Amino acid sequence: MKDRLPAPLFSLLQKTGELAERRRVRVYAAGGFVRDLLLGIPNFDVDLVVEGDGIRFARALAQQYKAHVVTHKRFGTATVAFADGHAFDVATARTESYDSPAVLPTVRRSSIREDLRRRDFTINTLAVGLNADHLGELVDLHNGLRDLQDKTLRVLHGLSFIDDPTRVFRAIRFEQRLGFQLDRDTAVLMKEAVNMKICHRLSPARLSAELFHVLSEREPVKTLARLADFNLLQCIHPRLKWSPELARLMKAVEKAVEWHAGLSLGRLKSPWVVYGMALMDLLPQPAVQETLARLTFPRRHTRSMLRVAQEGARLLRTLDRTIQPSETFRTLRNLPDETLIFLMAKTRSKRGKQHIADQITAYRQVRPILRGNDLKAMGLEHGPLYNRILDRLLDARLNGEVETEADERRLVSRLAERG
Repeated sequence: MKDRLPAPLFSLLQKTGELAERRRVRVYAAGGFVRDLLLGIPNFDVDLVVEGDGIRFARALAQQYKAHVVTHKRFGTATVAFADGHAFDVATARTESYDSPAVLPTVRRSSIREDLRRRDFTINTLAVGLNADHLGELVDLHNGLRDLQDKTLRVLHGLSFIDDPTRVFRAIRFEQRLGFQLDRDTAVLMKEAVNMKICHRLSPARLSAELFHVLSEREPVKTLARLADFNLLQCIHPRLKWSPELARLMKAVEKAVEWHAGLSLGRLKSPWVVYGMALMDLLPQPAVQETLARLTFPRRHTRSMLRVAQEGARLLRTLDRTIQPSETFRTLRNLPDETLIFLMAKTRSKRGKQHIADQITAYRQVRPILRGNDLKAMGLEHGPLYNRILDRLLDARLNGEVETEADERRLVSRLAERG
């Protein structure tokens, strides 16, 4: 912990353990934070497990550091956000029972032993003591460290995927992200759960969350292809299948996203949306509409995905015929970056790709020198004419017809004369 964590974070964990001592509770760091710590992967999202009242402890911790705390009484959890930017998710040690498959569990307060037993994979059952007398002591009750060393992903019991079908998606994500292999028995259990169509019982919200996480992976194409190996894409829509054409499009999206990341404009805000557009691209439009109506993605992203399914082919045909930069700008001006990057990946036209690249890197930054106040100073009466003139000025600047302010003024005079 000292070697691999920033000194302020290690100090904060140490002081958290001291607070636990004073309040006579046991506190552990657990789950993905410990897993990645042992693998040497930077991960500063700390999950704490408290043997006792997790919410009460979170409030005490927040009070000590004048931090912000948000509680979730139903689940016995809280989030403490510190002034330095660190945040701890604090949970009461609990056990879970499932009344029926694919539903959220019933939760009861318990011990660290029971808390770790309820988790998805052995590599996520590792915990580290934070109390002063056990600071840094590894808790490994399910051979998680051995599986980490062997790069093996293993469930804890035979009903794991039945109890919680979202684990089949998490298994693929961890396998691909970490470069691990599914334990043979785990792979068999996954196939059995998929054949039972257990994933179809997931609520739209839970399925959407898992698909979002898949599309947000560092290498989503590999993850999606692996999901297809287990016939998991059909959980999204029965007609959704992996194919050479989909693989080609996904690789093109990957390349386009990387191209955008290399620009001085910065990274895309929501690259997962681009991969989502690609995933839907080979489906018939009614199937896309049906799928998006069922998923609970943010409305603006759903609208973008639906629009590209409805208008993408037409937009690309228009771009292939476009000659003037102003035509490209007008065609693409209201589309978000995610849609532009998808269209760049989808088109096989070099002209189309170049038009989209120009829109992203150049055309959107172009503005006329003259503004409405300048038109007023030139004696033009305010009204609809202003917008028409300013639009024409923008077109002229995009097309290279004007370069200087004097050029713009001469053009404005000619336009005003024509009314």
